[in-house]
Amino acid sequence: MGSYLVHDWQGQEAGKATVNLKVAKLSSAIDLMHRAVLRQLAHQRQGTASTLTRSEVKGGGRKPYKQKGTGRARQGSTRTPLRPGGGVVFGPSPRTYSLGMNKKERRLALRTALMSRAEDSIVIKGFGTGIDKPKTKTITDALERFGIGKETKVLIILDSPSSAITYSIRNLPKVKLIKADQLNVFDLLHASKVLLSEEALARIEEVYSDG
Repeated sequence: MGSYLVHDWQGQEAGKATVNLKVAKLSSAIDLMHRAVLRQLAHQRQGTASTLTRSEVKGGGRKPYKQKGTGRARQGSTRTPLRPGGGVVFGPSPRTYSLGMNKKERRLALRTALMSRAEDSIVIKGFGTGIDKPKTKTITDALERFGIGKETKVLIILDSPSSAITYSIRNLPKVKLIKADQLNVFDLLHASKVLLSEEALARIEEVYSDG
């Protein structure tokens, strides 16, 4: 069970919220989250790096010069890896970097990561109250009220953010906004502070509560 400090939109403490989610055992939690992060980063790799082997390089069908009498090493093709413009030995080819991790482990890693950040998390009651048009300063002022500095990496988790809130946040390089049903281990662990709306916390408990 994790306990989260609750603030209202004006920055005043408004109690505490508890969430009961099943997490990994302490002995395996770090390894589990580490594998989840590696999997997420690996899936972001395009895997499009490619080079040509000697059989794929154009030309080279003709012997570049005669076998004997030149004083040079014998060559049978200009496509050899020994010549500029030739093929590449053991070069990269298109591939997938995806790593396997079953659904049960992925969900357990998410719950463990979320609960491990409880001390660095704040639940906001009425997040974005009064924001009816995009204004970045409204968000920066709110972060100051919550005691969060400008250089702090912040992850904001909302259930259904309005376009006004989304546009207000997107110009802040240190602040990232995700939806409650799009949690990922990397963002949870990468941020220095995590802000959640009450609705997002309820949504998380609903979506990720199963064992």
